Amino acid sequence: MFKAANVGNTDRMLRFVVGAILIALPLLMPALELWSNSLFYYGAFVVGGMMILTATVRFCPAYLPLGLSTCERSKS
Repeated sequence: MFKAANVGNTDRMLRFVVGAILIALPLLMPALELWSNSLFYYGAFVVGGMMILTATVRFCPAYLPLGLSTCERSKS
């Protein structure tokens, strides 16, 4: 289904942590004026979910056109 993994371990952990924070912030701090705008409220869930998904599957489609990969290269 997916091409080879292009998200390395450090990138993966960072994506997971930032994604979890983006999902938790609107739920834990609903009184912030920022979350009164539905674009930011639901956008935080969408972006956070996408970050967690790319961390889970170790594949980022945005890296393909740029030719990027944060995976460690194997020593041969």
